Amino acid sequence: MPELPEVETVCRGLNKATSGLTFIGVEVLLSRSLAYPKVDATFIEGIKSRKIITWHRRGKYLLAQLSHGWLGVHLRMTGQLLWLTQDTSLNKHTRIRLFFPDNRELRFVDTRTFGKVWFIPNDESPENIITGLQKLGYEPFSPDFSDSYLQSKLSKSRRHIKTFLLDQSLVAGIGNIYADEVLFKSNIHPLTLACDLTFSQISALRLAIIEILENAIEAGGTSFSDFLQITGVNGNYGGIAWVYGRKGLSCRICGTTINKMKLGGRSSHFCPQCQRMNENFSL
Repeated sequence: MPELPEVETVCRGLNKATSGLTFIGVEVLLSRSLAYPKVDATFIEGIKSRKIITWHRRGKYLLAQLSHGWLGVHLRMTGQLLWLTQDTSLNKHTRIRLFFPDNRELRFVDTRTFGKVWFIPNDESPENIITGLQKLGYEPFSPDFSDSYLQSKLSKSRRHIKTFLLDQSLVAGIGNIYADEVLFKSNIHPLTLACDLTFSQISALRLAIIEILENAIEAGGTSFSDFLQITGVNGNYGGIAWVYGRKGLSCRICGTTINKMKLGGRSSHFCPQCQRMNENFSL
């Protein structure tokens, strides 16, 4: 699933390509891709002739502020937003087409059809319609995402730190890839209990979250599977990843072989030398 860096990369690309443009038409090819309103004609009527003011990212959601109302998108596992000419051959997994002047279109492609699109009328707030927004924790780049905030949450949790980082209600936007990267950068083993972290480890963790996410955004995200930038270009972070996707390869810091294990049904990559367990570790 695209994580914060991938969604932020798409958001920036959308702002560059579509801000100030007006929808001149909409085609819905798969009705179940619509989360709200669920009726094709109502969605089309709501979007048509609206102007895009700017795009925002909240967690893993994309929100376009329109001249009247909002357009929301969640890419989920395989969703893509591609900026194309209207005569580009149609992918069989195309679900929604949003048309603009000068033969341009924004095409929502989604192989597994888990992604969703919303039109929020002007008299509603996105949070009231997209209920997932209500559950999101602080953004990693927010001033509210402080050492003390993290400590207050971690000290109460006996979950493994890897599982903690994946909880969107605690910190928005981190998924499996960047949780592994962040834990490596802060020298924390993924099985460490959240409540066992020292304050210095918590501080290192917060700084690692910010650094890793910033680096991944600069690299255009990670393209291990379906993620593409809006121009169809792959993200480049995979080539510089510290541990994710590097099972059996040498650690870039100490040369130890990178390990991989299952934790909560998800893969976890780590260096057993750089990420040693705390002495007071307990299961």
